[in-house]
Amino acid sequence: MDDQATLLRELHDQHAPALLRFVVRLTNDRQLAEDVVQETLFRAWRNPRVLQNAGVSPQSWLFTVARNLVIDDWRSARSRNEIGTDTVPERASADHTDQVLEAWLVSEAISGLSTPHREVLVHSFYGQKTVAEIGALLGIPEGTVKSRLHYALRAVRLSLQEKGVTR
Repeated sequence: MDDQATLLRELHDQHAPALLRFVVRLTNDRQLAEDVVQETLFRAWRNPRVLQNAGVSPQSWLFTVARNLVIDDWRSARSRNEIGTDTVPERASADHTDQVLEAWLVSEAISGLSTPHREVLVHSFYGQKTVAEIGALLGIPEGTVKSRLHYALRAVRLSLQEKGVTR
């Protein structure tokens, strides 16, 4: 096992720089070339018998494997279907469809309220006014504001339940 590790370390030290230059010239892509060199050396690690064969030069075997890996990459569907670009074509945006639909349903439910109930509800939730401020604005007692707000919310909830929005 130690002999195999030593053999592969020597193989890497002797041939990896030349192999990388060769593959970079074939691909014009340093990152892809590094991946090809890594895969070539991995295959050498898996097949040490080929490298120890006296009739075959390790360098020629490594270059042949690297060239075949590059050709396989060119033939792959990824290579045929991908288009390289420096800019991102578009950014994904959040889907606001649910929010729009909910706003539409709530608006429809509020529009079904009587005018006094709708006024109190709109001033309270959309105008963010207190019960006392609403009472002073509309000229009605605070107890009436609370009562109208309670019945308005109850009617909106019932309307949304009938539409299947809430339980």
